[in-house]
Amino acid sequence: MNLERPLTGRVALVTGGAMGIGFAAARHLAQRGATVIIADRQGAEQAAADLRELDLSAHGTTVDVSSEDAVNTLADTVIGQHGKLDILLNNAGIYSSLKPAPFETLSVDQWRRVFDVNVMGIFLVCRALLPLLKSSEHARIINISSGVAFKGNPWMAHYVASKGAVISLTRALATELGSHAITVNSVAPGFTLSDGVHGNPDLVAGVKEPSLRNRVLARDMLPADLTGAIDFFAGDQAAFITGQTLVVDGGAYFH
Repeated sequence: MNLERPLTGRVALVTGGAMGIGFAAARHLAQRGATVIIADRQGAEQAAADLRELDLSAHGTTVDVSSEDAVNTLADTVIGQHGKLDILLNNAGIYSSLKPAPFETLSVDQWRRVFDVNVMGIFLVCRALLPLLKSSEHARIINISSGVAFKGNPWMAHYVASKGAVISLTRALATELGSHAITVNSVAPGFTLSDGVHGNPDLVAGVKEPSLRNRVLARDMLPADLTGAIDFFAGDQAAFITGQTLVVDGGAYFH
């Protein structure tokens, strides 16, 4: 095994991989030797091109993970272009565009949209790619949840509930897919200053200061802070770990 590139020969799909946490993870997995497929609603092809400029193996494809037809097309693309899948990182989600709001002011449409992407998206992608994962000797599913699922943060009830569902789905899939030697784990970030978050001043104003105050490691959290945990679950060192959620938030929540 190439110790510096232990994922050589493996194919990884990163949803929501064009920017922020997803792009940081895609770049890291590619640097570790994987061929990475970046899937996103926009910017996927450019993000993949940026990685190829670094002499990394990457491909981009446009997809809306909340659309069953689009996800099925994504699966066909992965099968046609690569014929295999070893690592699935379900990162696509709605957060950075949200504005903190009292529970009673949330509309049904707001609630459904968050769940369609954050929860239904994982269901659709996992279901569509499962045949490929079942044929892999190193199958890993990694879901990005959030520490808010444990803390119950206020003013974001739809988001908090969706990430709680991601953790529950992670556990259910781990139980069901264990017989196929597919591990299913979750990484739960704290408040991360990603590109999208920087574009939402209301969110930064309401969340950044409390997040810093509650952390043992009192500094801003960046997308690169997640790559180590994702790499761990993606590699052979976590081959006998499944159904777990690793909180990465600088010590704001002890799980």
